[in-house]
Amino acid sequence: MSLLIEELDFRPTPLGDLILRRRRVAMLDDLVVYEVMLGNAFLMSSLFHEVEEALADLGLAAVEGEALEIVVGGLGLGYTAVAALRDPRVAEMLVVDTLAPVIEWHQNGLVPLGPALTADPRCRFVPADFFALAAAPGQGFDPMRPGRRFHAVLLDIDHSPRNLLHQRNAAFYSKEGLRLLAEQLLPGGIFALWSDDPPDEAFLCDLGEAFDAPQAHVVKFYNPLLERESASTVYVARNPGSAADRW
Repeated sequence: MSLLIEELDFRPTPLGDLILRRRRVAMLDDLVVYEVMLGNAFLMSSLFHEVEEALADLGLAAVEGEALEIVVGGLGLGYTAVAALRDPRVAEMLVVDTLAPVIEWHQNGLVPLGPALTADPRCRFVPADFFALAAAPGQGFDPMRPGRRFHAVLLDIDHSPRNLLHQRNAAFYSKEGLRLLAEQLLPGGIFALWSDDPPDEAFLCDLGEAFDAPQAHVVKFYNPLLERESASTVYVARNPGSAADRW
């Protein structure tokens, strides 16, 4: 009989112990689920990925134009990145993650979506702290092209703008932090953010100080473990300026 929980990788990191495990969920007909833990925090599960995909779908749906160059902040199990690559307009995607082991999981095929990402020439992994790069527009997200600007930034790292993996990330969600990120987007570019909390009106106001027309989309999905509907939020906001100003 196979194990109910199998630990696939364990790595000490500056943020805490990082664990990748594979679980068989007996109540769901032995469905195989991949889970990631960081310290005492449960980061993600392959059982729930509708909102991660909605982050890409909603964010890119708001972007005008072709030959899109985008950034995904936070690799995780790869659902946002894979969903973004389904948009044929995406010409290049940088995936920024501070945890090198997470990138290695994908490169080594340890997680199911890894082969799809590593085989797509449009995808490039950047092992770096997303928040440090977001606060440094002169450097930016692309180590090969300092100061590069993008059509979209899709972010899924913290649980929400208030529920953070580390308190030092808080500066990013301030008005000034969001303005620094806006400098790395092309005119008319889109910033989209996943949050596990309901829409936060105070954060929407701060978002509106740096971006135009911020919206909070509530994304609902069925939770088979709780046997009821759950919901998360995807924020979408546009960098001031029109798409025509890009060229």
